[in-house]
Amino acid sequence: MTSDPRHTQTGSPVSHSDLEKRLLERDAARLFMRRYEQDFNEPMRHIWHNEPAKPDISCYFQGKPLDLEIAHLYATSEEAKHVRDRDNTDLLWHYLAELASVNPCDRLETALLSLLHSKAQKHYDSDRVWLVIRNVSPLWTRSELLNVAMSFDETNYPFEQIWLLPDFDGELPLIQIA
Repeated sequence: MTSDPRHTQTGSPVSHSDLEKRLLERDAARLFMRRYEQDFNEPMRHIWHNEPAKPDISCYFQGKPLDLEIAHLYATSEEAKHVRDRDNTDLLWHYLAELASVNPCDRLETALLSLLHSKAQKHYDSDRVWLVIRNVSPLWTRSELLNVAMSFDETNYPFEQIWLLPDFDGELPLIQIA
Protein backbone atom coordinates (compact mmCIF):
# COMPACT_ATOMS: atom_id res chain seq x y z
CA MET A 1 0.00 0.00 0.00
CA THR A 2 1.14 3.52 -0.76
CA SER A 3 -0.31 7.00 -0.59
CA ASP A 4 1.76 7.99 -3.64
CA PRO A 5 -0.15 7.22 -6.86
CA ARG A 6 3.05 7.56 -8.91
CA HIS A 7 4.87 4.64 -7.29
CA THR A 8 4.23 1.05 -6.28
CA GLN A 9 4.65 0.03 -2.65
CA THR A 10 8.21 -1.02 -3.45
CA GLY A 11 9.00 2.47 -4.76
CA SER A 12 9.05 1.61 -8.47
CA PRO A 13 7.38 4.14 -10.76
CA VAL A 14 4.08 3.11 -12.32
CA SER A 15 3.44 3.31 -16.06
CA HIS A 16 1.73 6.36 -17.55
CA SER A 17 -1.55 4.45 -18.09
CA ASP A 18 -1.46 3.07 -14.52
CA LEU A 19 -0.84 6.58 -13.21
CA GLU A 20 -3.88 7.92 -15.10
CA LYS A 21 -5.99 5.07 -13.72
CA ARG A 22 -4.74 5.64 -10.18
CA LEU A 23 -5.38 9.37 -10.36
CA LEU A 24 -8.97 8.79 -11.56
CA GLU A 25 -9.48 6.26 -8.75
CA ARG A 26 -7.97 8.58 -6.16
CA ASP A 27 -10.14 11.47 -7.33
CA ALA A 28 -13.28 9.32 -7.22
CA ALA A 29 -12.41 8.00 -3.74
CA ARG A 30 -11.71 11.51 -2.46
CA LEU A 31 -15.02 12.81 -3.84
CA PHE A 32 -16.91 9.82 -2.46
CA MET A 33 -15.36 10.19 1.00
CA ARG A 34 -16.10 13.92 1.10
CA ARG A 35 -19.67 13.38 -0.10
CA TYR A 36 -20.22 10.52 2.39
CA GLU A 37 -19.08 12.78 5.23
CA GLN A 38 -21.47 15.53 4.05
CA ASP A 39 -24.43 13.19 3.57
CA PHE A 40 -24.02 11.11 6.76
CA ASN A 41 -21.80 13.21 9.04
CA GLU A 42 -19.36 10.32 9.50
CA PRO A 43 -15.68 10.91 8.76
CA MET A 44 -13.63 8.81 6.35
CA ARG A 45 -9.92 9.42 6.50
CA HIS A 46 -6.65 8.80 4.68
CA ILE A 47 -6.37 7.32 1.22
CA TRP A 48 -3.79 4.83 0.07
CA HIS A 49 -3.48 2.77 -3.10
CA ASN A 50 -3.30 -1.02 -3.07
CA GLU A 51 -1.60 -3.50 -5.33
CA PRO A 52 -3.62 -6.07 -7.33
CA ALA A 53 -5.64 -8.66 -5.37
CA LYS A 54 -6.71 -5.89 -3.00
CA PRO A 55 -9.36 -3.31 -3.86
CA ASP A 56 -8.10 -0.10 -5.48
CA ILE A 57 -8.13 2.25 -2.49
CA SER A 58 -8.20 1.89 1.27
CA CYS A 59 -9.19 4.35 3.98
CA TYR A 60 -10.30 4.42 7.60
CA PHE A 61 -13.99 4.43 8.46
CA GLN A 62 -15.32 4.16 12.01
CA GLY A 63 -11.77 3.49 13.21
CA LYS A 64 -11.29 0.43 10.99
CA PRO A 65 -9.77 -0.10 7.54
CA LEU A 66 -12.26 -0.02 4.68
CA ASP A 67 -11.37 -1.01 1.13
CA LEU A 68 -12.96 0.77 -1.82
CA GLU A 69 -13.16 -0.78 -5.24
CA ILE A 70 -13.56 2.13 -7.66
CA ALA A 71 -15.40 1.89 -10.96
CA HIS A 72 -16.32 4.52 -13.51
CA LEU A 73 -19.62 4.36 -15.34
CA TYR A 74 -19.41 5.47 -18.98
CA ALA A 75 -22.10 5.56 -21.65
CA THR A 76 -19.70 4.06 -24.19
CA SER A 77 -16.10 2.98 -24.48
CA GLU A 78 -15.55 6.02 -26.70
CA GLU A 79 -16.65 8.26 -23.84
CA ALA A 80 -14.10 6.56 -21.57
CA LYS A 81 -11.33 7.42 -24.01
CA HIS A 82 -12.35 11.07 -24.07
CA VAL A 83 -12.48 11.33 -20.28
CA ARG A 84 -8.90 10.05 -20.05
CA ASP A 85 -7.67 12.31 -22.90
CA ARG A 86 -8.70 15.70 -21.56
CA ASP A 87 -6.11 17.50 -23.67
CA ASN A 88 -8.26 17.19 -26.79
CA THR A 89 -11.31 19.24 -25.78
CA ASP A 90 -12.52 19.92 -29.34
CA LEU A 91 -13.01 16.20 -30.01
CA LEU A 92 -14.60 15.73 -26.60
CA TRP A 93 -17.24 18.41 -27.17
CA HIS A 94 -18.00 17.06 -30.64
CA TYR A 95 -18.40 13.56 -29.20
CA LEU A 96 -20.62 14.77 -26.33
CA ALA A 97 -22.89 16.60 -28.79
CA GLU A 98 -23.35 13.36 -30.74
CA LEU A 99 -23.84 11.34 -27.57
CA ALA A 100 -26.61 13.65 -26.39
CA SER A 101 -28.82 12.36 -29.20
CA VAL A 102 -28.71 8.76 -27.88
CA ASN A 103 -31.51 7.42 -25.65
CA PRO A 104 -29.79 7.60 -22.24
CA CYS A 105 -32.15 5.27 -20.33
CA ASP A 106 -31.42 2.31 -22.62
CA ARG A 107 -27.69 2.72 -22.27
CA LEU A 108 -27.77 3.35 -18.53
CA GLU A 109 -29.31 0.07 -17.44
CA THR A 110 -27.08 -1.93 -19.79
CA ALA A 111 -23.92 -0.07 -18.75
CA LEU A 112 -24.60 -0.25 -15.00
CA LEU A 113 -25.59 -3.92 -15.00
CA SER A 114 -22.59 -4.81 -17.15
CA LEU A 115 -20.25 -2.97 -14.78
CA LEU A 116 -21.78 -4.64 -11.72
CA HIS A 117 -21.58 -8.07 -13.34
CA SER A 118 -17.93 -7.50 -14.22
CA LYS A 119 -17.04 -6.42 -10.67
CA ALA A 120 -18.98 -9.35 -9.16
CA GLN A 121 -16.68 -11.79 -10.97
CA LYS A 122 -13.61 -10.53 -9.12
CA HIS A 123 -12.22 -11.84 -5.85
CA TYR A 124 -10.97 -9.30 -3.34
CA ASP A 125 -8.38 -10.08 -0.69
CA SER A 126 -10.21 -8.03 1.92
CA ASP A 127 -12.61 -8.47 4.81
CA ARG A 128 -14.56 -5.31 4.08
CA VAL A 129 -15.08 -3.92 0.57
CA TRP A 130 -17.41 -1.25 -0.71
CA LEU A 131 -17.88 -0.70 -4.43
CA VAL A 132 -17.93 2.98 -5.41
CA ILE A 133 -19.21 3.72 -8.91
CA ARG A 134 -18.60 7.22 -10.24
CA ASN A 135 -20.93 8.31 -13.02
CA VAL A 136 -18.78 9.98 -15.64
CA SER A 137 -21.41 10.39 -18.33
CA PRO A 138 -23.22 13.73 -18.66
CA LEU A 139 -26.13 11.83 -20.22
CA TRP A 140 -27.52 10.42 -16.99
CA THR A 141 -29.22 12.42 -14.28
CA ARG A 142 -29.33 11.51 -10.61
CA SER A 143 -33.03 10.61 -10.88
CA GLU A 144 -32.37 8.24 -13.81
CA LEU A 145 -29.53 6.62 -11.88
CA LEU A 146 -31.77 6.31 -8.82
CA ASN A 147 -34.51 4.60 -10.84
CA VAL A 148 -32.11 2.01 -12.25
CA ALA A 149 -30.45 1.50 -8.85
CA MET A 150 -33.82 0.74 -7.22
CA SER A 151 -34.38 -2.17 -9.61
CA PHE A 152 -30.98 -3.69 -8.84
CA ASP A 153 -30.80 -7.32 -7.66
CA GLU A 154 -28.01 -7.51 -5.10
CA THR A 155 -27.50 -11.27 -5.26
CA ASN A 156 -23.93 -12.62 -5.30
CA TYR A 157 -21.87 -9.47 -5.03
CA PRO A 158 -18.66 -9.51 -2.96
CA PHE A 159 -19.32 -6.05 -1.54
CA GLU A 160 -20.55 -5.01 1.88
CA GLN A 161 -22.13 -1.96 0.24
CA ILE A 162 -22.43 -0.52 -3.27
CA TRP A 163 -22.52 3.26 -3.75
CA LEU A 164 -23.05 5.46 -6.76
CA LEU A 165 -21.51 8.90 -7.03
CA PRO A 166 -24.11 10.34 -9.43
CA ASP A 167 -22.03 13.16 -10.91
CA PHE A 168 -18.43 13.59 -11.97
CA ASP A 169 -17.73 16.42 -9.51
CA GLY A 170 -19.31 14.79 -6.46
CA GLU A 171 -21.75 17.60 -5.81
CA LEU A 172 -24.96 15.53 -5.72
CA PRO A 173 -26.01 13.26 -2.83
CA LEU A 174 -24.85 9.66 -3.01
CA ILE A 175 -27.08 6.78 -4.07
CA GLN A 176 -26.78 3.54 -2.15
CA ILE A 177 -27.42 0.61 -4.50
CA ALA A 178 -26.94 -2.20 -1.98
